[in-house]
Amino acid sequence: MARHVRAFAVTVLILTASAVLAGLAWSWVSPRAPYQVTGRGQVLADPGTQALIAADGWFAVITGGLGLACGALGWFLGRRHQIAVLLGLGAGGVLGAFVTYWVGSAFTLGVVTVEAAASPGATVVPGTLLLTAKGVLVSWALCAVAFFGLLEAMHGYRESPLRKPYGVG
Repeated sequence: MARHVRAFAVTVLILTASAVLAGLAWSWVSPRAPYQVTGRGQVLADPGTQALIAADGWFAVITGGLGLACGALGWFLGRRHQIAVLLGLGAGGVLGAFVTYWVGSAFTLGVVTVEAAASPGATVVPGTLLLTAKGVLVSWALCAVAFFGLLEAMHGYRESPLRKPYGVG
């Protein structure tokens, strides 16, 4: 029992630690939406901007790719404690996505260029990195667990007696 708990905890900790690098990578590649400074605060300068959607897309690509890599590594390295590693991939993927979101929105890395169709003479500043589609927060866990299951299903089919036709020994 202690080995299963340790495998679960190690899986969650590894995914959470790698989420810091994922957050920095997300901050590096994602564009910032332009905001116009007004007397009431910051207002989206260009309502037609695609920067908000691009940030969601980059988050899904980075965390989904990490989910596939973690699912494969979890399946290859966690053969003795599959259930614990699978549960760790799910919990660590969700926790890692939230850490990625927090780190990515807290730090500004990369080139920040602001282009907007704002009113003349207005001050335009880059906004913080936000997710508008909160559903992408599950992409890490979903990809990790699904790829782990796919690898296990392929391995189980290869070892299955149902694969051999009847009468062939």
